[in-house]
Amino acid sequence: ALTGLAAQLAVPVPGSPVPVTGQTFAALLVGTSLGAGRGFLSLALYALLGLAGVPWFAQGTSGGGASFGYIAGMLLASAAVGALARRGADRSVLRMAGTMLLGEAIIYAIGVPYLALSLDLSTSAALAAGLTPFLIGDALKAALAMGATPTAWKFVNKQR
Repeated sequence: ALTGLAAQLAVPVPGSPVPVTGQTFAALLVGTSLGAGRGFLSLALYALLGLAGVPWFAQGTSGGGASFGYIAGMLLASAAVGALARRGADRSVLRMAGTMLLGEAIIYAIGVPYLALSLDLSTSAALAAGLTPFLIGDALKAALAMGATPTAWKFVNKQR
């Protein structure tokens, strides 16, 4: 639900079919706060419901599209950051920053090639449309997720 809500914070990017959204923030936060398994399952449920028609992808869309690769990348990123957080990557700012940047890299590693294939773009065009305009914003979202993680842990621990 957090990822679906965060997806509605969407700003179109000129020259790109992919908007800036809060989804990456949510995916990183979900992974670090729920752990690898529950984080992955949470994002899998988000993806499956969106594919089934729930309009909670970016800008109230659903189904597969050119930006669905980023959602698939979020599944893997949430598992990766969750696994690293459980192994101590959350115990220092530097290690946590590296963990979040790895999560972002995983999202791009799936999302950009998917974008290129789905729209028949060259590598350079896919990078220009699906990576370059997002780097600064995603670094900010990773920093915000880092800051929100301790609060999320408190919330998750109260729910158990």
